[in-house]
Amino acid sequence: MTIGPDTVGKLSNEELTRQLAGALAERDELQAQQAATGSILKEISRSTFDLTKVLQSLLDSAMHLGKATSGGMFLPESDGGYRMAVLAGEGPQGSDPALEKTLRDRPIRPGRDTTTGLALLERRTVHTPDINAMPGYRPDIVAVGAYRTNLAVPMLRDGEVVGVIVLTRGGAVLPFTDKQIELIETFAAQAVIAIGNVRLFNELRDSLERLKAAQDNLIQAEKLASLGQLTAGIAHEIKNPLNFVNNFADLSAELVGELRGALDPAKTELGAEARADVDELTEMLTANLAKVSQHGRRADSIVKNMLLHSREGGGERRRVDLNASVEESLNLAYHGARAEKPGFNMTLEKDLDPALGEVELYPQEFVRVLLNLISNGFYAAHQRKIDSADAAFEPTLRVTTRARGDHAEIRIRDNGTGIPDSVKEKIFNPFFTTKPAGEGTGLGLSLSFDIVVKQHGGTLDVETEPGTFTEFVVTVPRQLAAGAAPAAVPSP
Repeated sequence: MTIGPDTVGKLSNEELTRQLAGALAERDELQAQQAATGSILKEISRSTFDLTKVLQSLLDSAMHLGKATSGGMFLPESDGGYRMAVLAGEGPQGSDPALEKTLRDRPIRPGRDTTTGLALLERRTVHTPDINAMPGYRPDIVAVGAYRTNLAVPMLRDGEVVGVIVLTRGGAVLPFTDKQIELIETFAAQAVIAIGNVRLFNELRDSLERLKAAQDNLIQAEKLASLGQLTAGIAHEIKNPLNFVNNFADLSAELVGELRGALDPAKTELGAEARADVDELTEMLTANLAKVSQHGRRADSIVKNMLLHSREGGGERRRVDLNASVEESLNLAYHGARAEKPGFNMTLEKDLDPALGEVELYPQEFVRVLLNLISNGFYAAHQRKIDSADAAFEPTLRVTTRARGDHAEIRIRDNGTGIPDSVKEKIFNPFFTTKPAGEGTGLGLSLSFDIVVKQHGGTLDVETEPGTFTEFVVTVPRQLAAGAAPAAVPSP
């Protein structure tokens, strides 16, 4: 009713006071609604990271302005149910642990057994003044719920329910007014905006992360390509003089042998001391040439691995049975070691997860990793057997595979010499090796690390205890990301 000059003269003081009080209360309520709406909009614009915080603020304001004793917000889950995500309450009826546990443990589903379920089913606001009068209401909620009046307002986006705001009043039948219901529907619309903002932010963040990963891959590929060209150039320049060193060392060793044979007839004419000097000098020269040849072969092996390291081409990317690849690599490495080292023997243990299935790999490169890690394990366990005074020691290598969600895990464990902490930090460095000259180039683990980490986007870690064991742990994604393989990672 509009209060004007004509109206004032016709009203009693009591009626005028009542209407003025009502107008002021309506004004205060409207201001409170506007303040709450403004506060929520600010919260939505600021808190793109924390959806729970925004929804809790929405629910608290809705419950306060709707004069409810308790409230909850239900969000969808993958199984089709809607479970309570945030909760608010005032007074003795507002925080009911039994009701909260019931709603969290057993989700609400579209149906006619609850006010919330009916709102989900019919995608409309459902107001139940007295739940005791609603036939078939869920008895577990009635048994623990200390409320009588219930209001469920669905949060709709493009006709789909993305959540439900539920307010209750306990103790007695206290229906919500039309104005209060309209206000809660406004809050539901704002909650939809908040959920959409967070979803959009997450999508943008994921896209940004993918772009950054792609950029890192491109930068890494360019660096590796440049480094590969430089390495190849240096290796080629070294290889020619190195070939001369190796060839002349072998030739000189042959010439020393011929010289020794030529001197044999003349030794009888020399004194005993002179003969001893000749034998000592020729033996020393022969030993020195053997050392030159040994280290020359190691240098040649390093140069070959440098060329391999710099070669471009990622090979064929396809899905493979990882267990079969592991078993094949194990057998190949074992028979190769037996052919190379007479008397080599190793106990092999396999624990291959049948659930592992197929994994997307660059199979040629990945088999090189397996062969390198298995061969290192063979070497360490065999070396401990040689050095050990314990005749009962049995060198053993164990290979384990496991399906780890969207990743595959391979563990290669030997009971060999182990790796000291001072060495552990360096084992993936290029050219670092603990093997004697001629037995290792120091590029195997470096190359394996590049293949696993840079080409396949996985991880290569080592766990060890000196004198007891070493275990290499390889994890790779079951599905390679697009553009995951830098061009400069070598292929065999």
